[in-house]
Formats: sequence, C-alpha cells, structure tokens
Amino acid sequence: MEKIKIAFFDTKPYDKKSFTAVNEDFGYEIKYFKNHLNPDTVSLAKNYDFVCAFVNDDLSGEVIMSLAEYNIGMVAMRCAGYNNVDLKTAYQNIHITRVPAYSPYAVAEHTVALMLSLNRKTHKAYYRIRDNNFTINGFLGFDMHGKTAGVIGTGKIGRLLIDILNGFGMKVLAYDTYPNKELEKSAKAVYVTLDKLYAESDIISLNCPLNSKTYHIINDDAIAKMKDTVMIINTGRGPLIDTKALIKGLKTRKIGSAGLDVYEEENDYFFEDFSQEVITDDILARLITFNNVLITSHQAFFTQEALLNIATTTLNNIRDFREGKALVNEVCYKCDDNCRKLKGGRCF
Repeated sequence: MEKIKIAFFDTKPYDKKSFTAVNEDFGYEIKYFKNHLNPDTVSLAKNYDFVCAFVNDDLSGEVIMSLAEYNIGMVAMRCAGYNNVDLKTAYQNIHITRVPAYSPYAVAEHTVALMLSLNRKTHKAYYRIRDNNFTINGFLGFDMHGKTAGVIGTGKIGRLLIDILNGFGMKVLAYDTYPNKELEKSAKAVYVTLDKLYAESDIISLNCPLNSKTYHIINDDAIAKMKDTVMIINTGRGPLIDTKALIKGLKTRKIGSAGLDVYEEENDYFFEDFSQEVITDDILARLITFNNVLITSHQAFFTQEALLNIATTTLNNIRDFREGKALVNEVCYKCDDNCRKLKGGRCF
C-alpha cells in the first residue's frame, strides 16, 4: 500500500524532531520544507496528499485554490489559530483542521513566569550579575501573597492559572462571558464585572479567545479604570490588547509593567530571526524599549509535552480524514455547534 505523503511547511528543528518521533506510530511519508507556504512555494505541494501548515503560512484564497487543484483534500494546521486561512474560499474546496489545545499547563505556567520575572526583575538580575554587578538597587518587587489578580477567561488555561495563583495566596477575580459553574461554587475565584476586575486587580491576565467581543478588550477606556501601576499579562492573543493604548499607559506609568507572549502584528516577526536586521514595525520597536515590558516570542506553549500533543493531534486529524471519520477538529466558514453532527462528522 502506497504511503500517505505530507508536505510540511515552515519547518523548525523542534517540529521535525517531534513529528518524526510521533510519526513512527503512523508511518506517513513527511517531506519537511523550511519554506513558508505562500503563492510562490505552493507548487512544492504537488503530488502530496496533505499539507501541514503553521500560523505564519499564507493560506489565502489563491493558495487554497492551488492546493485544491493539486487534489489535496485537507490542510492540517499544527496550531490553534487559523486567522491566516481564507475559510470562505476553503469551504467546499478543502478541509481545514487544527490543534485546539496543546498543553494548558504550559501556557498557565508561562503566564506566571512572566508575572514573577516582571515583579522580581530576575531577567535583569541575570545580566547585571554577568557584568559582575551585585547591587540590587532597582529590583524591588512586591509579595504576590495578599494581592489581587484578575483573570479574563476561565477556560482550561484560566482555571489552571487560578489554581497556581491560589497557591501564592492571592485573591482572584474572574471574568468570562460563560462562567464556569464549578469554579463559581468554589472559593478559588469570584466572578465579577469587567469594570470591577479592572478597578481592583493588581495583576490582570488575558487568557480568553479572540473574537468580536474580546478584540481590544484592553483599550484606553479599560486602562483608565485600572489601578495605578497595574501589571498586564497577555498569553492569549495579540489583538486582545490595543497596543497603542498599552504604550500610552506605559508612558504615563498608569501601567506599571507588561508581559507579552503575543503581539497584534506578530506574524511578521515571531518565530523568525531578525537579529541582523532593523525592526521596521515602529510599535513593536517602541515596546522593546520599555524597561518594564517583557516580551517573549509566542513561546508559552513551548514544552516537550505540548510539542508531542501537537504532533499527535495533527497526525490523528490526517488519519481521521483518510479513514472517513468525523473531523472533530475541523474549522470552516459556515460551521456551528451542530454542523459536523448534521453532515456526518464533516462540515461539507
């Protein structure tokens, strides 16, 4: 029997390592391309059965139609996000699947790592000691114990974050359009309005999905309602924060510090090496200049366990398609809660 052939785009060393290991249980033939998928490279997918793509690949209408012409029935996104996919063009032309969750523990733990680093300035202390400078002036932090944290979004990641913050002895305020009933009954967090969360939180963490209601949920008006010197952490999605408003808040010192694992225009920079080039994104360049801003390059998910989960789910999505099974991780232009149930487990 001929092996299933997968064209794998935007390959990083860690991708190849994790997928090669997991593929031992699947036996697919995977061709790893370093190139991003775009109109100039889409021809590399000819004579393959599936395409595996990532957040920085171009899945515009032009690319989607080219893949359809090559008789590729499905693109397996090895990520949760799919804003780079033209779902309208893909509908009834090519199936799109994703990995909805990698490791909620990884993201929750990285969120706390940003909080602790910003608070106790450990990232700055590292460089000071390397210069044989053993002073601690400028490193004054605060006890997490007894402070109030506001968690926006109480899905898996948010709930795990709340557990960790409880361990510090923090009071936790929570906001979600769909409150978790079990969490509501527990003493771990108290659901409040956004305004109350803004007004009372010493640290605010964004762990909610990006949609029309949460786009720029942190904006000028929201920041004005916050405590002075509030710490803002975003390990969710870049556009949850109006970055221009964030910069204003930092300049006026209304915002005491910010930890960002995501950024509104991150697709142009994150996951790539620009160390020999000039950053032309003026907003990102300005953020980097603040000594009270800590930016990581969308690495909150980046653990061994998460990479194995990504590879396993992605290859399972391909196997389900090949075997005619329900595509539980499919996303499509016209999808709703009952879409796959009504159409035999697939959106079309």
